[in-house]
Amino acid sequence: MRAVRSGFIPLLVGNTPLVTIRLRLRRRSAALRLKLESFNPCGSTKDRTAVSLYESVASQLDPIAGLIESTSGNLGVALASLALVNEMPFTAVVDPRAPTASLHEMRRLGARLVRVDEEDARGGYLLSRLRLVADMLDELPGLCWTNQYGNLANPAAHELGTAPELAKQVPNDSVVLVAVSTGGTLAGVRRYARTATGWDVRGVDVYGSYAVGYAPGKRLLPGIGSSQQTRFAAAMDGPNERVNTEQSVAACLWLQEHCGIGVGASSGALVATALRLIQRDGLDEVVCVCPDGPRNYISTVYSSRWRHDHGIGSVAIPATCEEVQWEAP
Repeated sequence: MRAVRSGFIPLLVGNTPLVTIRLRLRRRSAALRLKLESFNPCGSTKDRTAVSLYESVASQLDPIAGLIESTSGNLGVALASLALVNEMPFTAVVDPRAPTASLHEMRRLGARLVRVDEEDARGGYLLSRLRLVADMLDELPGLCWTNQYGNLANPAAHELGTAPELAKQVPNDSVVLVAVSTGGTLAGVRRYARTATGWDVRGVDVYGSYAVGYAPGKRLLPGIGSSQQTRFAAAMDGPNERVNTEQSVAACLWLQEHCGIGVGASSGALVATALRLIQRDGLDEVVCVCPDGPRNYISTVYSSRWRHDHGIGSVAIPATCEEVQWEAP
């Protein structure tokens, strides 16, 4: 058995901070609480997932063939770091939407990148990536797939790590928003909440995503949404909200300009949804588990040229940031 070495990643994952934004939205005062997973060592909540996935397959790993995973960016970086620490080959199957910064980082960490360029029938690249993974597993029997889409180690990372940590930071009756991709984070947080808190956990997806059963279609933002339904049942068992690309991007820009906080596209989707719930449902507080920071989105979400080229117009956010409070993990 090859155990995970005590490298810097497992030791430093977790204990991410919470920031509270006191805001005014159309004469309403409310609190927006953001758990910033960008403070993990590789920059995202996927660090937690990567450690859990790697540990679940460690006994199966062939030091010659190594491991493989389909990734839109963040998980690939985290797995590449773990593979490097453990002297294990890692192959990342990526697509044209993967952030350039993530691709550079995976290469720097020694990962082998294989790219698919054919969109699947549901407006994304995931199904094409998974077909390539299957082909490569057939060609090299010793290759091990961590399978973030079906491996129960994915939601376990968040049921046993992310959610209990968050429970120490926010009230027991909070409305908690979690972005949907594989559904692992959402499933893990929901499973924890059922037995340990009174949280109202809501998934947040984008239009065009099939992750929780809505009609599939063209999508633009990486890191949120999916071309296939989540295979984690707990992710489907609860209320979900949807938001469009323009609203997600506008929320990212608003946070950066008015609050001095940079987040990624999926976090922008959470914040846009939170602002809608505050206004629509009269909520006084909403918690967002923000998956990553702005680094991977400098040339997309935060680029005026990219927004113009993709027809993403300006969306006004009628909110005023009155105070930003950082809380220790």
